[in-house]
Amino acid sequence: MKRFLLLALLAIPFPVTAQYNGPAVEACRAYAIKELKRDSHQARDVVIERDDHLLLERSARKVGNQPVSSILTGNGAVVYENAPSVELSFLCLLASEKRPVFFAWQGRPNAPVMAQCVRSEELRDKTRDCLELLLRIAEQDLSLVYANRFQEANERGERALAAYRKANAEWRDYRDAECARRLELVPSGIAPDDYQTACVIELTRRRALDMR
Repeated sequence: MKRFLLLALLAIPFPVTAQYNGPAVEACRAYAIKELKRDSHQARDVVIERDDHLLLERSARKVGNQPVSSILTGNGAVVYENAPSVELSFLCLLASEKRPVFFAWQGRPNAPVMAQCVRSEELRDKTRDCLELLLRIAEQDLSLVYANRFQEANERGERALAAYRKANAEWRDYRDAECARRLELVPSGIAPDDYQTACVIELTRRRALDMR
């Protein structure tokens, strides 16, 4: 039912307003927390980012029998105790600005890595350990994708296999060079090594998505 509602909503054209900062934000956040607790989820908190992606779309419509006055969309996160947060995008359906009736998380593949390691209070002094964990996960994910692509290339013959290996080696050189370049852009308050590792994680995740 939730999937049907989500697909139906995405098909509805809504007039988009400017960046929103009204009562629907906290109402949707509270609704999301309630939904997580109802499902016995172990999340500590829900964060909704108040940035340029936070938008309220208004329209007087119905989805099924449910009146819809607006949809709030943006980026957010599910925060855990002593664990990296899960960075996501969301869609919140409201009957009024203070009455949400539906909330859905969506994948956010290009989410900022550093945010995952600082939302939990317990991890803020363990940023290096958190980033190393995320890097191991990203590398493992990429290795699984590579294994499938290696098999495909191997079945096509030596030429395809050589091209596959060359592309992987050149991508890794690019990743390392790009993340070294970004060391000159380190924001204040972030250790350069942490910033570089976050870059490596980001590009590794992106490579896995591209190779799928």
